[in-house]
Amino acid sequence: MEPMVMKGIQLLLSLSILIVLHELGHFIPAKIFKTRVEKFFLFFDVKFALFKKKFGDTVYGIGWLPLGGYVKISGMIDESMDKEQMQQPPQPWEFRTKPTWQRLIIMLGGVTVNLILGFLIYMMILFVWGKNTLPNTSMPLGLGVSPLAKEIGFEKGDQILSVDGKPLEVALDINKMLLIRSVKEVQVERANGIKVSIPIPENIGDRMFTSGQINILYPRNPALIDSFWTEKGAYSSGMKAGDKIITANGVLIEDWGDLRAFNADKANQTVQYVIERNQTRDTLDVVLDAEGKMGVIPRNSVNISQVDLSLAESITEGFSYGYWTLYDYVAQFKYVFTKKGASQLGGFGAIGSLFPATWDWRAFWASTAFISIILAFMNLLPIPALDGGHVMFLLYEMVSGRKPNDKFMEYAQMVGFFLLLALVIYANGNDLFRFLSN
Repeated sequence: MEPMVMKGIQLLLSLSILIVLHELGHFIPAKIFKTRVEKFFLFFDVKFALFKKKFGDTVYGIGWLPLGGYVKISGMIDESMDKEQMQQPPQPWEFRTKPTWQRLIIMLGGVTVNLILGFLIYMMILFVWGKNTLPNTSMPLGLGVSPLAKEIGFEKGDQILSVDGKPLEVALDINKMLLIRSVKEVQVERANGIKVSIPIPENIGDRMFTSGQINILYPRNPALIDSFWTEKGAYSSGMKAGDKIITANGVLIEDWGDLRAFNADKANQTVQYVIERNQTRDTLDVVLDAEGKMGVIPRNSVNISQVDLSLAESITEGFSYGYWTLYDYVAQFKYVFTKKGASQLGGFGAIGSLFPATWDWRAFWASTAFISIILAFMNLLPIPALDGGHVMFLLYEMVSGRKPNDKFMEYAQMVGFFLLLALVIYANGNDLFRFLSN
């Protein structure tokens, strides 16, 4: 099956699970508080539905437009814009006649379910599959450094010992922490065994984002060849999978970072490489392409270790992982309001890219948990037409003792709807532009 189709299937299944459970988060408290729910739909049924069936007071169905889902609650101004109902005398089963605290619980139900679900899935993943660790022992050559990392004090071969006094289970988490957390100091061990504390500038995250150097520290891998692009120079020269590049025009190559740096300004040139194969060495001439590339795919020699966890450990660590996932997503949200950040917004294509090209249950559930937490945060934004918009007006009502009039709520709902529609079009337009550019 084509990778794009496989990603699409996983995205559709994931969103279906999350949408149904989100809407149940509204549906269940509505029923508890004896509020009538007229419709419960997976996807939108614009003009027609693929399936619908009425049970009791509620029509359950599946729409044809997979942009979300909804529950239509009696006596509530929502995306249905049912003005006729709102002009009738209030009824005891309607949303508008319920106490403010009940209406608030109903509106917060979907976000609450998404948040709890994300945490529970992370706990399940850790219990079933264990957790991944990447200690320094898995990277014997240490870390490579980008120009920005070198500028703030890191050196090639550094091993991360601690961040603000705490060790890292996955050494490469350092990039995420520098980008969106307030790191003050990183302790490293140099290749010569000396331990050094590196003070981190307060604006390091902004500098990483604006420079495009998101992964300023990366694992150093020996220049071992995994495979080739057959139309490129390395394949034609006689190189083989498993070859290790030792020198380039006499310059020592210790890792892939050295090789990329050397090749960068050698466009269309012939370079003489010494390679090691089966403990013997050979010299091969390779013609680089117009981008200074030789046409090889690196072999990853960094091994991620897996540690099994008990149920109690899975609950504790799953909660911690969910918390930091939410924290990191909220922290990086500030970049959306920059020119570069806005250009990187993505729609369904970007979300679909979170899933693997082949079916993998662990990766599927990990992506689903992440999307669930994103949906919880995004739905809580104080934008009319989102749950957060309704919550905002309910909180205003609780504080002021006055309910916004129906006409205002109708206009606010329309503004929020068109704002969200514009955002969806823009984000998916970015996906399309990136696809066509590649």
